[in-house]
Amino acid sequence: MHKLADANSEVNDDAPLTAGARRWLRLFAPLVMGAAILATWEAVVRLNNIPPYLLASPSVIAKTIVAEWPTLAPAWLVTLKTMLVALAAAVIVGAAAAALFASSRVLEATLFPYAVMLQVTPLVAVAPFIVLWLNDRVWLAQVLCAWIVAFFPILSNTSIGLRSADVGQRDLFDLYGATRWQKLHMLLAPSALPYFLAGLKISANLALVGAIVGEFVIGPEAEHPGLATTILASQFRQDTPMMFAALAVVSLTGIVVFFLVHLLSYWLLRRWHESALT
Repeated sequence: MHKLADANSEVNDDAPLTAGARRWLRLFAPLVMGAAILATWEAVVRLNNIPPYLLASPSVIAKTIVAEWPTLAPAWLVTLKTMLVALAAAVIVGAAAAALFASSRVLEATLFPYAVMLQVTPLVAVAPFIVLWLNDRVWLAQVLCAWIVAFFPILSNTSIGLRSADVGQRDLFDLYGATRWQKLHMLLAPSALPYFLAGLKISANLALVGAIVGEFVIGPEAEHPGLATTILASQFRQDTPMMFAALAVVSLTGIVVFFLVHLLSYWLLRRWHESALT
């Protein structure tokens, strides 16, 4: 009996976490880790008396964000606008191109290598040419820089998703004489949705990175300065806390955007796809 009780206790100890417990763990584990990193950072700066112009502590960065928010907020809105427009364009063009590729293997074989070439070419090397070619349309150049890096994950993931529909279901649709449009929106699109959302998680933050890179390349020529322009101006003034403050706003924006896309993915997939059920 004692052995049976011990065995039962071992089974209970090794029992998998419930869905609710897993969700709380996913929420609090990163928060605890982040708090530990910030506390260590603060302690290192204070104990070693590191001056703010070399390394600003988290507390100094937080105070700078609050004090300089009237300056940071407009710059943040400019960068956010660039990112959202580029992401929307990446979703539209990427999903449309994936649908075309799914309908024609020849078209995919012809054009997909050029999409890969666009992805692997360093944005820092391409951005000056974009600015040169678009001349005085500075904001459009920033959007195009962000679009270039955000486009490929949408195209690639959605293409894979459209190809992953069950063969038996494809044959059933063909048997009943379904049109291409019926197959696309009733079979292929639902099959591709998890893949599309996975690509969207990547593209959303890549669009932010692209917007920042575009602002760095354009620099002070931008009509409305974004967060990267703020970082450059702070570097010129040797205002390290302001540089860290702008960088922190960029990082927090990326985290929030990723979290929102994750919530969207969970809401769309929660009833039927394994990725949202586990």
